[in-house]
Amino acid sequence: MTEDRGVLYLCATPIGNLEDMTLRALRVLGEVDLVAAEDTRQARKLFSHFDIHTPLTSYHDHNRRSKGPHLVNLLLEGKSIALVTDAGMPGVSDPGEDLTALAIGGGIRVVPIPGASASLSALVVSGLSPGRFCFEGFLPPRGKARKERLRELKEEKRTMILYESPHRLKTTLADLAGTFGNRRICVARELTKYYEEVWRGSLEGALEKFEEQSPRGEFTLVLEGFTGIEGGAEGGQAESHGIDELAALVLDFEKKGSSRKEAIREASRKAGIPKREVYSALLAKKESGGA
Repeated sequence: MTEDRGVLYLCATPIGNLEDMTLRALRVLGEVDLVAAEDTRQARKLFSHFDIHTPLTSYHDHNRRSKGPHLVNLLLEGKSIALVTDAGMPGVSDPGEDLTALAIGGGIRVVPIPGASASLSALVVSGLSPGRFCFEGFLPPRGKARKERLRELKEEKRTMILYESPHRLKTTLADLAGTFGNRRICVARELTKYYEEVWRGSLEGALEKFEEQSPRGEFTLVLEGFTGIEGGAEGGQAESHGIDELAALVLDFEKKGSSRKEAIREASRKAGIPKREVYSALLAKKESGGA
């Protein structure tokens, strides 16, 4: 590593509340030659609020293969660059990890500028053990890769942290319940923001909650690790009853005046299976174009 090379700063930014911006981050963002941002629109809002005038360039998942080498060349020429993501620490579940690897491979000094973190914030307020944990980020969206990842995690003893989007939250909760059983979970959304919510309970309870309340915002899930008690049956008991049959059973109870929550409870009791399996069947039916 030579002295005339630049430095790549991995600069954390607030995950919602702008008061979480650190003094060190403000100084670095103001002093570097260039800031590479996952979303320049978000970065400009931050810069405007804190009166930062450093030049901006984009670095995101769609241009990382071409932009990464260009940024490394600038670093090799002696330019210093700060990398920022949409929110939180760059390099965690975003393309920042690629640029970091390129910089290290080029003998460039990489310096972390710590700050807000959704994963750690959710962990410490979850009520679950923070002593040993693993970060899983986003699960594969669907198919074989998703099932394999869940199987791999089934006997993970550490507390697990996952990220999820609002439109996929209910499917993920159902998949977790179907694989792990009715474990404890903390569902945190919009951390540090005005509508921050931290919900603690069981996977079945979480499914009930978000059946009644439409998921909004970005979610961090903190899931209890394996305790030695076997979880849900692989593939789910709903398959033995038939997805169409269970969905029809719920619909029948709703026609008789039950709410969705009550109908699921009654269908679960009548079919002799856990409520999470009924939820799984309804989600599978919906994804296939059914009810």
